[in-house]
Amino acid sequence: MRPFPSEFRLRDLAAITGEVCELKRNPYIREANESSEAWFKSIGAYHGKTLQRFFSHRFDLFAELSFPDADEQHLETCIDFFFWAFSFDDLSDEGELQDKPEEHEIGVKLCTSILFDSAPKRTGFPYARMLDHVWRQLKHAATPGACDRFAKSAIEFFNGQLQQGNNRKLNRMPTIEEFIPMRRATIGCGMVEAMIEYSLDIVLPDYVFEHPTIRAMSDATNDLMTWPNKEQADGDYSNLVFIVMEEKDLGLQDAIDYVINMLSDRVDEYIALKKSLPSFGPEVDRELARYLKALEHFVQGTVVWYYSPRYFRNIDISDRTELLIPVFENSA
Repeated sequence: MRPFPSEFRLRDLAAITGEVCELKRNPYIREANESSEAWFKSIGAYHGKTLQRFFSHRFDLFAELSFPDADEQHLETCIDFFFWAFSFDDLSDEGELQDKPEEHEIGVKLCTSILFDSAPKRTGFPYARMLDHVWRQLKHAATPGACDRFAKSAIEFFNGQLQQGNNRKLNRMPTIEEFIPMRRATIGCGMVEAMIEYSLDIVLPDYVFEHPTIRAMSDATNDLMTWPNKEQADGDYSNLVFIVMEEKDLGLQDAIDYVINMLSDRVDEYIALKKSLPSFGPEVDRELARYLKALEHFVQGTVVWYYSPRYFRNIDISDRTELLIPVFENSA
């Protein structure tokens, strides 16, 4: 891999996805977030400065932008989901299990038990208890199809994390072709889609989600969410920019521009897919339109949230037209 420069230029990613995805805010965020933060504190996964740092990542803003039409109760569960997913992800990305895939696998088995065992094991593992809470809310209010999709995607999420951990342990960088589906899994895109269904009490037949056009649209929106994301400063180079640098033998700036062009092309592909949507009948079409609008809200909310302090340290992002970003030193 070529040496890093001291800085790089970044175009406004939100302007690219904003061609098709609308940004909107949820008015119930303050009340919902207060309840969710109190719940997360009661779990006891984080304490002191670690807890403060976790909350500083502004998951409330993420939920506010990503679930703008959810009512307060549904929004609270969506924030709870974020707290579980990001804390569990951080456990393998930068936490105590980063270099311990065997112990991570034990945690995965406990979480899997929550989703699939008729009588899951009681455990003090806080991440399994958080998942149990979210899963109960979903089973109470979401459709059986949404619950099934959540559970299946959770397994992909767990397996993707384990694979990523093994790659890290072996110091192996995947190819672009390998990375794209793996990243969809490790970021939990299928779980997100199920949470979108839950957030608005959307009811769609399973055959809609199995249609090739809908599946292709799902892949496209997942890529729009995942390609721009992944930190460098933690010493983890398992992200698309660095994979492009390695595979295409490009410098950092050229690789970033390459990925941004991929992102722009993916927006065009999504627009073309949306135009080619078949009709499933008037009632289903109306519900599908609600779902796709909510999915687009989530994409745009995600991309805008990527400009939060979780990813941009002490950088003025008031004008995102073309940011000049310093290359952070490895904090690992």
